[in-house]
Amino acid sequence: MRFKILCELLLLFLMPIFAVSLPDPGKEYHIFQFPKNQIPRIDGEFSDWDMVPESYSIGLDQLMDTRFGNGINLDPKDFDISVKVGWVKGLNRLYFYLEMYDDYWDFNDRALGQDIFELVVDGNLSAGPFIKQHNGNKDKISVEELHFKGHGAHAQNYHIFTPVQDKDAVMIWGNTPWIKEFPHFNVAYDYAFEHSESGELKMEFWMTPFDHAAVEGFQESTVTQLKENNHIGLSWCFLDFDGEACESFMNLAHETKMIYDATYLNIFRLMPLEKKFTKSMETNWDFVELDRDQRWFQFKDESKGNITSWHWDFGDGNSSNAQHPSHRYNEAGEWTVILTVEGPEGKSIRSKVWDVVTK
Repeated sequence: MRFKILCELLLLFLMPIFAVSLPDPGKEYHIFQFPKNQIPRIDGEFSDWDMVPESYSIGLDQLMDTRFGNGINLDPKDFDISVKVGWVKGLNRLYFYLEMYDDYWDFNDRALGQDIFELVVDGNLSAGPFIKQHNGNKDKISVEELHFKGHGAHAQNYHIFTPVQDKDAVMIWGNTPWIKEFPHFNVAYDYAFEHSESGELKMEFWMTPFDHAAVEGFQESTVTQLKENNHIGLSWCFLDFDGEACESFMNLAHETKMIYDATYLNIFRLMPLEKKFTKSMETNWDFVELDRDQRWFQFKDESKGNITSWHWDFGDGNSSNAQHPSHRYNEAGEWTVILTVEGPEGKSIRSKVWDVVTK
């Protein structure tokens, strides 16, 4: 009896430790923001990613095999992976950098029978099934017809071959194969092994997320507008082939349904710039033309930092100390408008030449 009580107490003590060590499919993951002057190049030379902190790295310890019974007992001597995701404010692209090790790289099949990094993205968190075989109307409309009725439209599934040999780098599971073409997608690899050998593979790519990817093509599609601190749905799995068959289906969502139902994707946040890449004070501004005939404009301060005063020079001899002033010009012209801001950190200036034009 005493032994049983001791065992129960030991179990209670260890349970929090075990809980902490398990991967958490419900956690929020982060997407690193690259500075606009340090956009990563897709060239197979990966030093662009050195600036990304390790806190953004998502490794094997976060994955679970949900098809072959391995669970979280994944052996890095068999397969290992690290993924970092990035973005650039103003560009509607997601950037990926992968470092992988496999004890048996399988990539000589001309179809799907090879090692695959399978990526699913839902840019506007629309959720729900997006693959034709799981369409809610499959009992009313044939699966063959549903192929052209939203198959892969509101979320997209990329089968990225790792590595690729004698075929396109990607298979799109949907009716929009055009999304794997440049400029919507671009990929570069670096490896020094042959089929069936072990070794390390590095890969970087960008992809374009779509709120709606249309079978008709890009002109009928809606690109996801990536904005700072917004969330997107994103997840991935690795299909590990060692010979003739897949032996592991390791995924971040801990749910096989992630490959066809966006409800099961992980939540990722588009992060602001890391503090070391920001200035303590930076001036910027924008404007709206309220009435062209009256030459009337509304100006908006978009400066960052601890700012205590503003001075606008409208270029026509008039000025304002308001943060968001409106101004009417008295004549036609092409105007240089200057905003000067000040605060405890000093002073910052932004001039825009001939953005403001009156008739």
